[in-house]
Amino acid sequence: MITRYGKWDGLDLDRFDLEKLLEKLSDFFLQSGFSKGGWSRRIQNPDQSLAALREAIREKIRSGELLDETEMQALRDESGGWDEKKLDELTDALIQRMLERGYLRATPDERGADGAPPGPGRIEKGAGARVKFELTEKGTDFLGYKALSQLLGPLGKSYAGRHDTPYLSTGIEAFQSSKPYEFGDTLNLDVNATLLSAIRRNGLGVPLDVEYSDLMVRQSEYASSCATALMLDCSHSMILYGEDRFTPAKRVALALTHLIRTQYPGDTLRLVLFHDSAEEVPLVKLAQLAVGPYHTNTAEGLKLARRILLAQRVDMRQIIMITDGKPSALTLEDGRIYKNSMGLDPMIMDATYKEVAQCRRSGIAINTFMLADDPYLVNFIKRVTSIAQGKAYFTTVMTLGQYVMMDFLRRKRRKIR
Repeated sequence: MITRYGKWDGLDLDRFDLEKLLEKLSDFFLQSGFSKGGWSRRIQNPDQSLAALREAIREKIRSGELLDETEMQALRDESGGWDEKKLDELTDALIQRMLERGYLRATPDERGADGAPPGPGRIEKGAGARVKFELTEKGTDFLGYKALSQLLGPLGKSYAGRHDTPYLSTGIEAFQSSKPYEFGDTLNLDVNATLLSAIRRNGLGVPLDVEYSDLMVRQSEYASSCATALMLDCSHSMILYGEDRFTPAKRVALALTHLIRTQYPGDTLRLVLFHDSAEEVPLVKLAQLAVGPYHTNTAEGLKLARRILLAQRVDMRQIIMITDGKPSALTLEDGRIYKNSMGLDPMIMDATYKEVAQCRRSGIAINTFMLADDPYLVNFIKRVTSIAQGKAYFTTVMTLGQYVMMDFLRRKRRKIR
């Protein structure tokens, strides 16, 4: 056997925590087009090019968030400054490992030669490079797990379980008393109750005579399935006015996706973006979403969400709508889009209320999370809640995730100021 020795440089990539790196880069991967520039805020297309990814990793390395003091020292030159060659080598090695582990995928940049995005309200592309990086389903699921842990941590309770209903059924987990067996029940036999029934009927003897009527089965809580359509407002107001409201909304969507996949396998979650119009987006593309056109077509979003939910055979259907503005666009019968951002347009509002009423008649609950508290928005949401008999929450980007999770898990009426 031959043993090779080399000079130790203080960096062991085999021991490097890639998940920690991915978590630290979550802001980079989930960026929604919000950028701070002095006293103003401006809209930018999120840059997920190779150059942008490399710079984001280098910044995290320099900050000391990823390496210990010994490893940091190994990246410095004799004068105490950064050894740019070693820094580049480490950065490239980390990117390669994330690709090999399946957290990232490299794809050609589909942005046009003029640098324009591929289309409003859709998946934003990288800028200024021939290659861009995207999160894979594995990477997205990991960020969903981390987002869920952060959102549910302050609640102090486990999120394991299923949706509570007042009904009982026969199953594996026993929570209630036993009942006589009926044809079609799961044969989750309560042996003690069955034997006791036989003894009461025929007395204690050997052999014990057990008849069909003696069979007792345990009851468990009925586990219902729920289809959820998550409506995300991606109009430009979600990143204007000095605050990024779209990225926290994406984090909530990631957390809900992980929660449903791991704890509620019978449930479904579909994602609907609404802006000038509305469209369904695959959940795997959630991290790359950016804000779209300027207006808010709430009626079209509700119509699309209702159509998606009615196509699913489940016990419960609900819409979770996250928005920060009033309806300001409407799709006309001929396909044209009517827009009016000045005040509350009666035609747009009437169409929106009609869609809310349609959801109610279809048995679809609407829970609204409003990220603004202007008086006219409060009145709008009150009207929506009254028609839909749902719930409304006026919240902020800091508390949005916790409110959505509490509403989804607890399923009970509460007033949040």
